[in-house]
Amino acid sequence: MYYSKFLKENDCIGVPAPSNGARNEQKKASMKQAKKFLESQHYQLKLSSNLMKSKRGRSASPKIRGQEVNDMFQDKDIDAIMCATGGDFLVECLPYVDFDVIRKNPKLVTGFSDPTGLLYPITTLCDIATIYGHNFASFGSTDLHKTHKDFLELIKGNIILQESYDLYEEERLECITGLEGYNLTEKVYWKTLDNKSVSLKGRIIGGCFDIIAELAGTKYDGIDKFNEKYKDDGIIWFFDNCEISMEETIRTLWKMNELGYFKYTKGVIFGRFGENITSYDYDVKMCLEDSILANLNIPIIYDADVSHKGPCLNIINGSIATIEVKEGKGKISFELK
Repeated sequence: MYYSKFLKENDCIGVPAPSNGARNEQKKASMKQAKKFLESQHYQLKLSSNLMKSKRGRSASPKIRGQEVNDMFQDKDIDAIMCATGGDFLVECLPYVDFDVIRKNPKLVTGFSDPTGLLYPITTLCDIATIYGHNFASFGSTDLHKTHKDFLELIKGNIILQESYDLYEEERLECITGLEGYNLTEKVYWKTLDNKSVSLKGRIIGGCFDIIAELAGTKYDGIDKFNEKYKDDGIIWFFDNCEISMEETIRTLWKMNELGYFKYTKGVIFGRFGENITSYDYDVKMCLEDSILANLNIPIIYDADVSHKGPCLNIINGSIATIEVKEGKGKISFELK
């Protein structure tokens, strides 16, 4: 696994918009605040020319978005890449992304949600570690959380122990200014299917469940090679389910198992489901118990802080992770090897 250099003061962060851009005035305000904040942290920024654009959920055409990614990897002045924001259509630009360029110019890449479409292939196809946790727009709030502060330490190479948070956001506040923070109202409690404590160590991979489901089995899915290379470490999967229903979750996990995703898996972590959509009165526990995962005889963790119902922990895709869950609390640390 290749670990790109971490950031130091005055390094330059490139911000492409491979998914959406700012779709309204609130999002534009958030982008401007993110720029102001990251510059206050002594980073230089090279921003996408499409950052403030959005047409039917896209910052630009697929070809332009893909070329922008290539250009930022080739730009010698850019030290790391932070995806602008999430959305729905990043996968469209993948045919225009040159993964050979990425292999030859590896850089620290971060993102959250739809940018899984870029992070997951970079880690599984190119064997380059990526960070799932935050986009550029995540720093557009004037009320930043510990997850943001942990992220800023992580990208500097301070591989800190992250622990589960106290409260999470069940429902987002109405976006009025674009600068709002989390609406923290509910108690965090990590759960396991068998209600037992868990201690896991293995090579971690994952991201937004919705996007990995779309990539599964395509040429942008390098999991076969990844699994075989790191089978002796054992694999830990983490999944952030944004919008997929309980029933489709069961089908998707079946598909992933048929594709060999779980052949060397030591454990699976699901974050809090972003939506609780079901036709058969499933809750998350019932859904996972009725899925293929229940037949694998491995620990299954759910309601973890890897979720669109923030805050979200920051995960180094491709690293060796040690995860512990006990009495509703979780913690995770990483080794870069």
